Formats: sequence, structure tokens, C-alpha cells
Amino acid sequence: MAQRILQLAAQQNPDGLREALQGLSEAEVCGGGGADTALSCSPCSQQSGVLRRLQVYKHCVALVESGDLHVGKASEIIGLLMLEARQLPGHALAELATLFVEVIKGGSLSNGKSLELFSTVLTALSNSKESLAYGKGELNGEEFKKQLINTLCSICFKINRDIPLSGEELQFVVEKVLRMFSRLDLQEIPPLVYQLLLLSAKGSKKTVLEGIISFFNQLDKRQKEEQRVATVPLDQLRHVEGTVILHIVSAINLDQDIGEELIKHLKTEQQKDPGKALCPFSVALLLSIAVKHRLQEQIFDFLKTSITRSCKDLQFLEASKFLQDLCPQQYDVTAVILEVVKNSGLWKWEFFSLARVLWDHKIAADLLPAVNSVHEPIRSDILEQVLNRVLMKAASPVSHFIELLSNIVVSAPLVLQNSSSRVTETFDNLSFLPIDTVQGLLRAVQPLLKVSMSVRDSLILVLQKAIFSRQLDARKAAVAGFLLLLRNFKILGSLTSSQCSQAIGATQVQADVHACYNSAANEAFCLEILGSLRRCLSQQADVRLMLYEGFYDVLRRNSQLASSIMETLLSQIKQYYLPQPDLLPPLKLEGCIMAQGDQIFLQEPLAHLLCCIQHCLAWYKSTVHLCKGADEEEEEEEDVGFEQNFEEMLESVTRRMIKSELEDFELDKSADFSPSSGVGVKNNIYAIQVMGICEVLIEYNFSTGNFSKNRFEDVLGLFTCYNKLSEILKEKAGKNKSTLGNKIARSFLSMGFVSTLLTALFRDNAQSHEESLAVLRSSTEFLRYAVSVALQKVQQLEETGQTDGPDGQNPEKMFQNLCKITRVLLWRYTSIPTAVEESGKKKGKSISLLCLEGLLRIFNTMQQLYAARIPQFLQALDITDGDAEEADINVTEKAAFQIRQFQRCLVNQLSSGEDDFNSKETQLLITILSTLSKLLDPGSQQVIHRNSASSNILFCFLFPAEDLSCCKGLLTLLFSLHVLYKSPVSLLRELAQDIHACLGDIDQDIEIESRSHFAIVNVKTAAPTVCVSQNCAQNKKLLLYKWLIDPCCAKLPPTTCLLTASNQTQALEKGVILQLGTLLTVFHELVQTALPAGSCVDSLLRSLSKTYAILTSLIKHYIQACRSTSNTVPGRLEKLVKLSGSHLTPQCYSFITYVQVSESLSFAEEKKKKKKEDETAAKVLRDTKPIPNLIFAIEQYEKFLIHLSKKSKVNLMQYMKLSTSRDFRINASMLDSVLQDTTEQPDENQEPQKKRRRKK
Repeated sequence: MAQRILQLAAQQNPDGLREALQGLSEAEVCGGGGADTALSCSPCSQQSGVLRRLQVYKHCVALVESGDLHVGKASEIIGLLMLEARQLPGHALAELATLFVEVIKGGSLSNGKSLELFSTVLTALSNSKESLAYGKGELNGEEFKKQLINTLCSICFKINRDIPLSGEELQFVVEKVLRMFSRLDLQEIPPLVYQLLLLSAKGSKKTVLEGIISFFNQLDKRQKEEQRVATVPLDQLRHVEGTVILHIVSAINLDQDIGEELIKHLKTEQQKDPGKALCPFSVALLLSIAVKHRLQEQIFDFLKTSITRSCKDLQFLEASKFLQDLCPQQYDVTAVILEVVKNSGLWKWEFFSLARVLWDHKIAADLLPAVNSVHEPIRSDILEQVLNRVLMKAASPVSHFIELLSNIVVSAPLVLQNSSSRVTETFDNLSFLPIDTVQGLLRAVQPLLKVSMSVRDSLILVLQKAIFSRQLDARKAAVAGFLLLLRNFKILGSLTSSQCSQAIGATQVQADVHACYNSAANEAFCLEILGSLRRCLSQQADVRLMLYEGFYDVLRRNSQLASSIMETLLSQIKQYYLPQPDLLPPLKLEGCIMAQGDQIFLQEPLAHLLCCIQHCLAWYKSTVHLCKGADEEEEEEEDVGFEQNFEEMLESVTRRMIKSELEDFELDKSADFSPSSGVGVKNNIYAIQVMGICEVLIEYNFSTGNFSKNRFEDVLGLFTCYNKLSEILKEKAGKNKSTLGNKIARSFLSMGFVSTLLTALFRDNAQSHEESLAVLRSSTEFLRYAVSVALQKVQQLEETGQTDGPDGQNPEKMFQNLCKITRVLLWRYTSIPTAVEESGKKKGKSISLLCLEGLLRIFNTMQQLYAARIPQFLQALDITDGDAEEADINVTEKAAFQIRQFQRCLVNQLSSGEDDFNSKETQLLITILSTLSKLLDPGSQQVIHRNSASSNILFCFLFPAEDLSCCKGLLTLLFSLHVLYKSPVSLLRELAQDIHACLGDIDQDIEIESRSHFAIVNVKTAAPTVCVSQNCAQNKKLLLYKWLIDPCCAKLPPTTCLLTASNQTQALEKGVILQLGTLLTVFHELVQTALPAGSCVDSLLRSLSKTYAILTSLIKHYIQACRSTSNTVPGRLEKLVKLSGSHLTPQCYSFITYVQVSESLSFAEEKKKKKKEDETAAKVLRDTKPIPNLIFAIEQYEKFLIHLSKKSKVNLMQYMKLSTSRDFRINASMLDSVLQDTTEQPDENQEPQKKRRRKK
């Protein structure tokens, strides 16, 4: 057959040759003789040889694709054809490549083994310089290859990654394939992604990763939008995402450059659009890649930075309606991460690692409980990390970690039981922790104490050792621990593990085998603890105080200990109680102090002891005594014994305290209260104890008096004693210039009683109570005292989150008390004007003013501690709509109603005469309005109405000229309201016009048109108004503009001009330019104003510098936009540049000259006053520092304007008039004056030389 083929080739008989080749058997072809012979006798120098070669190629390709050949033989034939392919001319290669494309397009490929030859043909074709016919034109080999690749990308075909592609061709292929994603079935995506990742080894890694992330981000968004009628099942989508992530992670394991490119891409995208960069898919991908230690640090740093930035962006958006309109899409990366945690059943190690990086961020508290549901090793690590943080950060607030620990215990209680050794190690460090940390830690782990005898015994040993420690904090920690045990081990009969804690089920907890939780065991255990605590009654005052404050909670939680606790208290108080009925005073105060050398200390906090007795007795009488059964008569008789003793004792102490004079306590106006002497310290201790005892008795007699007139007279008598001592302490403190002079001592009244007392004094209209309450209402001092204590309690709650006394740590009780107090204070303030209280003005603050202060603190406390319950709070204040359901409460409407009340009060205050004007009250009203305005929904009609009312106040009323603080406060309120529904630049412009008209122009020859938008602006308030407008509005607005411009610059792709950007970007750009234009007109007014030297000038100069810096950033943005295009800048930017060049920059230089002249005159005046020259020179240097900064900012702006003019081919500098006055400003008359001064005072010339020598 070989001879016949050679003969046909020599005769140049193509038809016969074709038939001969087709007649070759499989064995003849596989032997290589047929194909090799045909190729060797077909030289490419002859046309006939080229044709024969094409016939050989076509036949061999068809034979290989038939599948009849052995794999090895097929590879030999393809290898032979690949070697010969480079000898073919260009047109033959083009014909052969086109044949391959047609076969692929027709779907005739059966196994694709011949595609290796196709890649070789394409490579040879790209190197061909021959002109090849394509359609009606001609292309070279490279261009012909591109057309073939384009055709291949248009059909559904798995491209072989061995096809050689240039960078441009590869980019084209990748983009083409990525666009096909949306047409494919979801299950077909992972294999295609795998092929793309293989293809990315040649380049275009960024495009591949960006396309994959963008595709799944769009799917996630579509899934959220469709929700119920989702076209793609959520489970299927998550499964496909997980498969794709595994492919990417595997690719990164083989090629680390893909991981580096991914992080680089996400960092770039995060600057442009965080919503696209950190979608749920990309976050899950990052956390999966974080397993590789090489990339872990970069990934976690990136996520931490993104979370921080996201929080700041949300704060900016929430603070301004203007920003919300420009950027309606609010992106929260924290929510995205939590969504990934919710959707993911994998990658828990990575979540844990991320939480460790974000320990101090709120998201960690949400992440770790979710991670905690995984297998035991991770749980142990989480517990280890949390406990380490509690111990290591003991000096700083650790409530965040303690709350985290508590959540872990509740969600997986077996974690603690299996890690009990680590918990007991932590107990060994209790003595070295702050008392708040100890209490929080023990509360968090207390469920474990009920199910693990070993842990409980370990804790008891630690506490027993600590109770005899030399360190006070250790003893206090021991008391806290024992009290917690008493509260939780109730003597109520047999306790199963499921009864110990509702959060721990019987199936979750494996209690110790030898644990015997029965009534006898718990009772013996609690009595043993009480025995240890009795020893604390002989220790320091702080230890006893903790014990007294904790007994009430123990009694309330473990009622069976009532007898033991009451007997303990009775035996303790008997040490200081004098039973003789006629003996004054009734208590031995000298036994309450201890002397160590020259120092005097409090040994027994007697007032706290009496307070504990009073609260425990009240609870006992109202709860336990009423629940006694008839079968407990014997025990009842014993209980009645100490109950009767306490009542008789409190009655006797009350009578004798009323009869006692200050001299009976060795306290009077002539006594020494100096804190520097031993006698003074002792008298201060006595006074505080006596005042505390009076308050305890006031609460006791009021609570048990049942509105008896005699009892209320006793209350007033006790208050008289209290008030005398309080006035003496204030007077002495004032003489000693102590900061405590105007502060009320820490009150012993409970929060619940304060709310009850205020309600009775101001809101009780019952006729049967009128006579008795008249006794207390007749004393203005007592009314003022009641409101002052309420104010103190609210302040304590605001600062610490809890108050002294019963239920002080119960958030629900505190919320209810706050609602009651607020209703009373609000009614009292709105019903009785301050001007009516003439007597109140003479001694301290009026009751109305105290009510107003209390309301302000309550509103702040509610927003800090009870933000989620503000609807219920506002509902509680509205007595006309008390039955409305929680879902129907409109916070904005309720807040607007309260705002209207306070606005009326403010108008009344401003309408009063100058003699009746109260500056302090006005400031409080303004602050309350500012606080309540935070509850309004931005953009709502209520905001617009409130802002309109504030504007009317400014317009209609003229403040006393000397009261600048009220002026600043009301302006701040106006700006804060204005920014809630639109940008305040228009408001700033009107203010600037008023200031300019009021103070005049820097050019005295120019007359300013008299105009007035706000009557608040006058000669004396104009300069402070400049400061307020700069600090409260302009600086914030400048920060917002910078915040807007920076991402606007980043969002612009390098190949896109601003004119072709998205509509959102264009709207953003337009809004910023319009706002900046208005702001420039504001500065145009202010820089022409003859402002007095001082802080207002400095503030204006700094704001001008920031404004030019922002203009420079905007110009840089357009420079970046025009680098790759020939488009010109928008017309609105050209107008802005023109405005800055014509209306601002020249006036800035004039203003600088005006400021420097003013400062030189001020320097001369101070010199005449013979001030030290060094101090004067330093002040001048300090005052002139903003000027060089402003000039530099202007020059930078003009520099980049020149660059933009060159890039855009638009002459923007035609609007800028360069001034030489900044370089040469020599005033001849001033120079002569200085030279004359130097000749008259030659000694002063030495100082500059000294300065120069120091520089050397």
C-alpha cells in the first residue's frame, strides 16, 4: 500500500490518493507507514503536496475521533501530525483550523483526542505572517486565530487549556465564558469554574475571581428578593457555592498567587463598593482560605478593617438624611458575616479564629455562641480564650467577656462540666480580681455549681481561704461568692438537675454520682455558709457593707433562711442599740469607728445595717409572714419574736432620733469637719451615719405609716434632723473649698420607694390621703429633697447601670421605676412654672429645675440602657393612650408630642422678661430637645415641623446679649434637627449673611445691606455664632463631603470616565458639587466679614483649609477619571472651579491680610501693656499658624487644577487669579515703624540671635 501511495503522489492524482488513504486498514495506519509515507512524499513547496498533506490530516483526524484506535496508537499518530504541522503554509493551517472549528460546532467530536493537534495548529497559525482570506477581507495569522477563538467562545464547548493564548486573547476567552454563567444550569457551574481556574494559570486570575464572586453575589441578592418564589432552591445554591469554594481553595493550594490576587482584588473592591467585595460568598471563601497560615493574617486584618469601616459608614449614614438620599444602600459587613455563620455548617475553626481577632468587637459575642455548637475541642478552646480574657483584662471592663461566658454556659452546659479543671484554676485567681469581675464570673458559672460537687467544693475552699486573707479585695470576693451560693441553693426540698436551671435540661447535664440535692443537704450547706459569713461581721466596713447589701437578695431568693438571717441581724444591731427609752441618742456611734494611730476609720456601717434590717423586715412581713400555714404555729411564734423586736426597736429609734439634738451626737455648727484632722474625720463619719439612719427611718415610717398624719409628722421630723446636718456639711465643705460642697450625700432610699414617694407627693389626689400628705407638702425643702434623691438615683443608674437598695440590679424593676418617676417629674415641671417658685431661688435650685435635670438624665439613660424599650417608655408617658398595643406604638409621633411640650416651655422662657429669664433652665430645655430629637425618624414630617419651630424661635426671640451659652445651645439644636431631613448648608448661608451684615465688611468703605434672617445674631453673639457654625455644622459637613468623595474616587474604574459612570455615582457627584458650591458662598460671606481676633478667626481659617483640601480631592478624582479618556470635565465642576476662583480665593488672601494687620495691632497693644516679649511672640506665632496651612491648601488646589486642565484640555486656570501678595507683602509704613523701634531699643535685637544659635 505504501508503494501505491508513493506512485499516486508522484502522478499527482489527488482523487486516487484520497481513495487509497481511505482504504488504509487500521493496522496499516497504526504501523505508521501509511501516514508517514504520505507526508514524506508531499512536500509543502508544491501545491499538490500541500493538498495531499491536508488529505492525510483530515483522514487521520477522522480516524482518531472514531474511537477505533488504541489510545497509544492514536497518540503516536497525533504526535506525528503535530511535528509536521509547523511545515504547513498559512492558508493550509487556516483551512485545517477552520475544519476543526466546524467539527466542534457541529458536535462531531466523539472523544476530543485530536484537540491536541488543534492547539498546535493554532500556535503555528498565530506565527504565520501570510495574508489569509477571511470573508471579504484579509487577515494575518494572529488576527485569523482571534476570529477562530471568538467563534469557539460563542458555542458551548469546553476549551482545552493547552491552547496557547496571548494575554488579550485569554482575557477575551475568560470574559466570554463568565458571561455564559447566567445561561447555564446551576449544577453545571462548578465544573466550568474548575476549568476556568485551570485556565487562570496562564493569567487573568483577577478577572476569573471577580467574575465568580460577582455571579454568586447576584444569585444571593436575587434569592433574597424572590424569597418565597425563589427560582433556585436555597439548599441547592448553598451546595453549589460550597463546591465552588472547595475548587478555589484547591486551586490556591496549588497556586498561592491566586490567593494573593483574591485578597488584592477584595481590598480594591472594598474601597470602591463594600457590598460587592464582601458578599456572603466572598466572606465564606475568605474564611475557608484562612486555613492557610500564609494568608490567615492578611485575611483577618482585612475583615477586621472592613468591619470597623462598615460601622463608621453606618454612623455617617444614620446621622444625615442628605447622605441617606445620596447613598440609599446601607451595607453592614457584620450582618453579612453573621449570615455566613447561619448558613454554614462548616468552617467553624475559621469563625472561631475570626472571633478571636474581633474580641473587642460586638460581633464576637454573636459569633462564638454559634461556633460553640461544634465538637468538643473547639468548645474547650473557646472557654480557654474567654477565661484568659477575663483574667488578663481584669483592670479593664470585662462585662463583654463575662456575657460571652454566660451565653456559652447556657448554650452548651457540658462544656463547663467537661472543663471543670480549667474553671477551678480560674477560681484560684478570684482573690486578685476586682469585685465586679468576681460577681459576674460567679454568676456566669453558677449553673455548674449545682451539678458538680467537685467544682462547688473547690469554690468553697477558695472562698474560705480568701475570707481570712490580708487583702481587702480577697475578703470582698469571698463574701460575694458566699452570697451567690446562698441565693442559688434553695432549701425547697429535693432538686433534680433539671430544677437547678431552666436553661439546663436533664438530658444535657450529667450530675456527679454522689450528688445528693435534698432539703437536708442544702440546708446544712447554707447554714455552714452563714456561719462563715457571721465571721465577716467582725471585719472591715467594706466587707460588712457587702454583706448587708446582699442579705436582702438572699432572703428574697431563699426564704427558708429568713430566721437565720434575721437573728444574725438582730444580734448585730443589739451591739449598738441602747434599749433605755429615755436615753439620747438611741445608738452608740462611738462603736462604729476605729482608731489606728492618728487615723480614724469606719468600722461598722451602722446606717447600712439598719437599712438592711428595714428592707428585710418589710419583705418578711409582706411575703413570708402572710404565707405561713396553720401547721407552723410554733415556728411562727419564734418568728414573731424577732419581728416584734425589730419593730419595737425601729419605733424607739424613730422617737428618740426626732427628739435628739445635734449636740447629742457631738455635732453642731461649731464642730470640726476638716478632713485633715482626726476629729474632723470622726465628725464626718458620724454625720454621714446619722443622715443615713434618718433616711432609713424616713422610708420605714412612710412605708408602714399607711398615710397616717402622725407617721408623716415623724417623717418630717426625721428629715429636719437630716437637713440640719446636710446644711452644716455643705457649709463646712464650702469653707474648705471642697468639690463636694454642692453634692448631696449618697442616699439610702431605695429606687422603688423614691418613685412611690414622688407619686404620693405630687400626683396623689385621694381625699383620704390629703390631710396626711399636706404635712409633707408643706415643706418645700422636703419636696426639693425628694426630687434631688430621684435625680441622684437616676444619675447612678446612668453611670453604673444599677442603683443601691432592693432590686437595684433588676432591669425590669428599674425600668418601671423610671417610667413612674418620669411621669411625676414631667407633670410637676409642666404644671408649675419655675417663675412661681420664688422661695426656691433663694436656697439652691428650684424644684422645677431639679425636675428638668432629672428628665434630661432619664431621657439619656433610656437611650443608653433601654434603647429597645423606648416605645414602651414613651407609651407609659402618654396616659391618654395607655391601652395601645406595642406594635401600634409610633416612636416618632410619641417623641414629637413630648418635644412639643418642651418647645412650649422654651418659648415661654424666652418670652419672659430679662429679670425672669433663667439661663440654666433654657440650656436644659435645649439639651432635652436635642436628646429627644434623636428619636425622630429622619425625613419625617415631625422632624420638619420641629426644625421649623426651632427656626421660628431663633427668628422671633432675641436672647439677652450676655447669655452666649443659650445662643450656642439653640444653634446646635437647630443644626442637629436640620441635618435629619436635609443638608444644613442653606441654613449656614443665611447665618453667614446675618453675621456679615452685623459685623460689617473688612473693607470699611463698603456698606453692607441690612438683612436679618435670625434675630439671635447681633453684635455680641455674631462672633460666637461663627464658632458654633464652624464646629457644629461646617466641620461635620466637611467630613461628610470627604467621606463621600473618597469612595467616589475609588468607585471609578480606570477605563471609565465619570460621564459614563453609573447613575448612582453621577447623583453622588452632583450632590457633592452642589453642596460644595453652596458652602463656598457661605465662606464667601464670612471671609469678607470683619471678625474680631480670636477663636472664631482660627476656626474659620481651619475650615477654609479643610474645604480646599476637599476641593483638591475632588480635582484628583477627575484627574483619575480623565487619564484614559479624552472626555472633558462636566460643566458643573467647571462652575464650581469658577466660583472658587472668583468668589473665594481672592477674598481669602484679603482676609489673611486683614487678620495679620489685626494681629499686629494686637501685638502692639500688648507690648504697650509691658507684657513679656517671649509670651507675646509665642501667642502671635500660635495665632498665625493656621495661615500658612491655608495658603498651602490653596496652592495644592491650584497645582492639581493645572494638572486637570492638561488632562481634560479645558483651561480651568482661567478662573483662578494667582496673587503675588502672599509672596511679597511689605508694608512700608510698618517697616519704618519696626526699624525705628529697633534703633530705640538695641537690646531687643539679641533675642533673634539667641534663637538662631539654638537652631544650630
